[in-house]
Amino acid sequence: MDQSLLETMRVVALPTRTNFRGITLREVALFKGEYGWGEFSPFLEYGYKESAPWLMCALEAANKPAPKLYRTSVKVNGTIPALNNPADIERIVDSFPGVQTFKVKVGENLAEDIARLAKVRSLRPKAKLRIDVNGTWSVQEAVTNLRSIYENIGPLEYVEQPCGTVDELRELKEKLKVDIKIAGDEVLRKASDPFAVDLKGSIDILMLKVQPLGGIARAHKLAEHHKLPVVVSSALESAVGINYGLQLAASFPEMDFDCGLGTGSLLSANVADLPIVNGEIQITEVEPDFAGLEVAPERYEWWKNRVMKTAELL
Repeated sequence: MDQSLLETMRVVALPTRTNFRGITLREVALFKGEYGWGEFSPFLEYGYKESAPWLMCALEAANKPAPKLYRTSVKVNGTIPALNNPADIERIVDSFPGVQTFKVKVGENLAEDIARLAKVRSLRPKAKLRIDVNGTWSVQEAVTNLRSIYENIGPLEYVEQPCGTVDELRELKEKLKVDIKIAGDEVLRKASDPFAVDLKGSIDILMLKVQPLGGIARAHKLAEHHKLPVVVSSALESAVGINYGLQLAASFPEMDFDCGLGTGSLLSANVADLPIVNGEIQITEVEPDFAGLEVAPERYEWWKNRVMKTAELL
C-alpha cells in the first residue's frame, strides 16, 4: 500500500433509509490517486483475506485509467429490502424513478415474500421482477418456494443465488420444473479461487460486483473465463464505488440486464449525488463531499489498520 495514497484516505459513515442486511450505517474508506477516487468498503464482519479483492479494486480505481466505455449511462434496477410494511415498500419503489426492473430480497418467510412481491407488482405492474435469496434455501425449499412464487406472482426474470453451493444449484436446475433462470453471486465472489469454480450446469447468469471481485480488469477476466451472460450489481457502496460499478457495466459491449447499481437510493446521505433519471444513472467523475459524514478518530484508526493488514495480503 503506497504511503502517499494512504495519506489521502478519508472514512465516512453513511446512514441507510432502512435496515438493509442488518445495516443501518455504512462505513466506507476512500482514497485519491492519479486517476481519481477509489473505494474500499468490505462489510465490517469480513476478514482481511475476504477484504483483499476489495482493496485491489480501490487501488485499481485510484491508480489505473478507466477502461473503454460503450455507453455513458447504465440502466439500473430498483432494490427492495426484506420489508413487510406496504407503506415502506411504496416509499422505496418511488425512490427508483423510471426503473423497469425490481430486485426483491426474499428468503426468510414465504408468505411475506409473496406479499412483498405482490405489492411491488401492484405498484409497477409492467416492471420485471427478480428475487435475491442470498443462498439461504435448501434445494427442496428452493423447488417448493420458487414454484409457489411462480404460481402466485407469475414469471420472474431470474432468481439470484437461491442455494448456497454450486452442487446445490446444479441439483436445483435438474429438479426445478418452472422456467426461472438462476443467477450466481456468492458462489463466485465468496470462492477462494473464483477461476477454479466449475459453474457448468449450475447457473444461467453471472453476477459481477466490482469490489468483491477485485476490480474491472479481474471482473472481465472472470466473465471471459466462465463464458456466461453477465449482470453487474453493487455491494451498497457510496457514490464513488457505485460510479466504478457503472464503469464496469459500461465496459461490456452488450449489457442485456438492468444492473443493480441504484442502491444509492437506499442511503439517506452520500458523498455525491448519482440521480436515477428515467431508470438510468449517468457515469461521471465523482468528487466526494465529506461534510458532516466523516467518522470519529477511533473509527478512522480502525479502518487505517484494516487497510494496512489487508494490503499485506496483496
